[in-house]
Amino acid sequence: MAASSVPSTTPVPSPPKRFLVLFDFDETIVNESSDDAVVRAAPGQQLPDWLRHSYREGYYNEQMQRILAYMAEQGVTEDSIRSKVEQIPPTPGLLTLFQYLQSRKQDFELVVVSDANMYFIEAWLERAGARHLFHRIFTNPASFDAQGRLVLLPFHAHGCQRCPDNMCKQVIVREYLSRRQQERGGCPFQRVFYVGDGANDICPMLALGPRDTAFPRRHFPMHRLLQEMQDAGTEGLKVSVVPWASGQDVVDCLNRLEEER
Repeated sequence: MAASSVPSTTPVPSPPKRFLVLFDFDETIVNESSDDAVVRAAPGQQLPDWLRHSYREGYYNEQMQRILAYMAEQGVTEDSIRSKVEQIPPTPGLLTLFQYLQSRKQDFELVVVSDANMYFIEAWLERAGARHLFHRIFTNPASFDAQGRLVLLPFHAHGCQRCPDNMCKQVIVREYLSRRQQERGGCPFQRVFYVGDGANDICPMLALGPRDTAFPRRHFPMHRLLQEMQDAGTEGLKVSVVPWASGQDVVDCLNRLEEER
């Protein structure tokens, strides 16, 4: 009697995703600074002058640590802070962009690279039902301690002179691209897309190549600085630049590029 053939149940591995999309958070995913939104939970919805004036240029993470400690001393609860974060509106068209990327999840890997903090970002993404879209979140660690204080820490130390003391996004992006290529059996992403708005989104542009695309929010600092760098012919800036005012602008561009398979 001939042996019967039994179909293999070994799952076929999915092919690596072709594209990487990197997102900033404040004023890119959400439509204002999450730090500013949370300050509205403070007494009188504002900070005292001595605290506002204690900021040192390049040490914003350190300043935010003081602000969160002050808010805990004033009795501001985790529920109050989380509520303020969850109420921040998304940027125009952002949810449309998320829906587009969700519908093409076989092609796009999503990552957050933000100088906000893990508590704010995860709280907002969970409320929006979008946390599952992101493969990784690179941001400053933050969690509530036993005394009810949101403890914020710097992400890392680095030697970049362009960036704030606690985070260089170029270092993060370069290390992530290298590690993911190794994890993907030596297969790099075909294209990398970076959606941002701020001055600290400029440094990682130098980690991207001519097939990659920067999406700076129109009329925000990242857009202005990239224009200046392009006009000056800045060495090392190879990325294509496509400004956005709505997430739909990003969708339209991604659609065009996908058609170039």
